[in-house]
Amino acid sequence: MITETLLLLYSHCMIVKGAERSVICDLQRQKIYPVPNAFCALFKDGRYIDIPETVSQLDDEGNEILKEYFEFLEENELAFYCSSEDLPLFPKMPEEWLFPAHISHCILDAWHVLPYFNGSFLKQLEILCCNFIQFRFFKKVSWQELGRIMAIINPSQIKSVEIILPFNKEEGDFYKKAEDFVSENGKISNLTLSGAPEKRIYKEGLYGMGFILQTEKHITGQHHCGMVDSSLFSINIPTYTESLTHNSCLNRKISIDTEGNIKNCPSMKESFGNIRTTSLQEAVDHPEFKKYWNITKDQIVKCKDCEFRHICTDCRAYTDHPYDIYSAPLKCGYNPYTCEWEDWSTNPLKEKAILHYGMQELIRK
Repeated sequence: MITETLLLLYSHCMIVKGAERSVICDLQRQKIYPVPNAFCALFKDGRYIDIPETVSQLDDEGNEILKEYFEFLEENELAFYCSSEDLPLFPKMPEEWLFPAHISHCILDAWHVLPYFNGSFLKQLEILCCNFIQFRFFKKVSWQELGRIMAIINPSQIKSVEIILPFNKEEGDFYKKAEDFVSENGKISNLTLSGAPEKRIYKEGLYGMGFILQTEKHITGQHHCGMVDSSLFSINIPTYTESLTHNSCLNRKISIDTEGNIKNCPSMKESFGNIRTTSLQEAVDHPEFKKYWNITKDQIVKCKDCEFRHICTDCRAYTDHPYDIYSAPLKCGYNPYTCEWEDWSTNPLKEKAILHYGMQELIRK
């Protein structure tokens, strides 16, 4: 007679151990569940609990607590009961990360116009198999310029476009123009209005496309990059698997700053030529361009002890110690040793780095 002696996590539910606690990441439903390290240690191979063996090792009080956790896993559909004979029928989720492109994302910073953005430039992205572009405008940009850009993109291979631009309170029909613009250009995943009256979702999208978002923050330059916050967690299989072997921010990214300099990220100090004289392919082929691509969270100070490391982004442009490429992200306020969040900008240990990057004025705003 076969009995259900194992409690097995679903293949898309992954345990990530931190210094003080663990989390179970439900990568399918995009949820995270903090749990004690002691409980996660009961899982063999990080996947299943041998119930008879575990029960025999605990006293009555321990078994009562264990029962509560079993109920918790069942209620949230994180695990199910099966027999040891059935275990081979439920293989692990493949953790290999594959992406069929030399470059996955392109970030373009501008004040109010992008004179180099034309069909020829887009052809360069096509050669690199890049399908996602983010535009960040730091000053008022005309709808004509935005329309010109999207007219080039719409018939191309680009799949998704994000646009960040300043909210224009002086333009009476600004919201209507924003709605019409997004409606007319189906490749826009989200249009974010910075410096808006309040933070909110102004217009809901559909299937991840067509969102209009608002933020009270005035995004006026590349110094706004690198924020680490729980609201920015990306709880899904691609992010999780990529983070195991690659940098969760810089891997396969290319960008151009407001001066036309080609970089891995607009906030990085290293430039690999200017778009006026250097092709994107030439920049990518530079021996140093991929320097940070394979720095994982398991190698970074503090991050390697954090239970959120495989669903969180990273930043190598702004770090606690500017000359240490393995230093923790400057704009992270989470402490994995106390499991508490704090305002990173008021931490006295970060003061020197804040001054180094010239962010003191940014913080005062």
